[in-house]
Amino acid sequence: MKKFYILVLLLAGLVGVTRAQNDPNAKKILDNVSGKLKTYKGVTANFTYTTTDKKNVKRGSVAGQINIKGQKYYIKQGSTEIFCDGAKTWNFNGDSEVTVSAVDNDSKTLSPQKLLSDFYDKDFTYKLISSAGQYHQIQLVPIDKRKNFKQVTVFIDKAKNMITRAIVIDKSDNSIEFKLSNVNTAASLPDSKFTFDARKHPGVEVINQ
Repeated sequence: MKKFYILVLLLAGLVGVTRAQNDPNAKKILDNVSGKLKTYKGVTANFTYTTTDKKNVKRGSVAGQINIKGQKYYIKQGSTEIFCDGAKTWNFNGDSEVTVSAVDNDSKTLSPQKLLSDFYDKDFTYKLISSAGQYHQIQLVPIDKRKNFKQVTVFIDKAKNMITRAIVIDKSDNSIEFKLSNVNTAASLPDSKFTFDARKHPGVEVINQ
């Protein structure tokens, strides 16, 4: 499920990045994306992510749904669900147990909480790779080399002024490609959407970390 966290980069990961002093052309594009994203009260979308190894052999593809509201998010893939209200995260296996943990701001993984916070503008460098065709292509590299990924490339749809695709390269040169579809940027989402309600899942074991 940690791989799903990176998906939020597509929709909300650039809210804070635009204050870093990097490629000025990339900054202008990211400023525009960031400004637009901040106007959305709620976002829903379908997603797919495909994993490819360093030999360019596809290792699998997964589809799911995601909801975002400010720093809150909900991700569903099959029977598995992740809820986050901005302070706590619930990982529900879809059957017998849910793991509850505080949002970890010190983790070396990409998470929605981090990508929606101001950490992003000081932890990454970025540059514009290409503006050919219908997309701007921007490459982001973490300054902290202890991160478990070494590069993120985002593709910004020029017409929509939105990130609709991202490719993450991990330390082993494997890649994860994310794509969004059926994006609704005017979704009305209740806060209850982002918390796990144990009353609706009787008998589920709650594991607190």
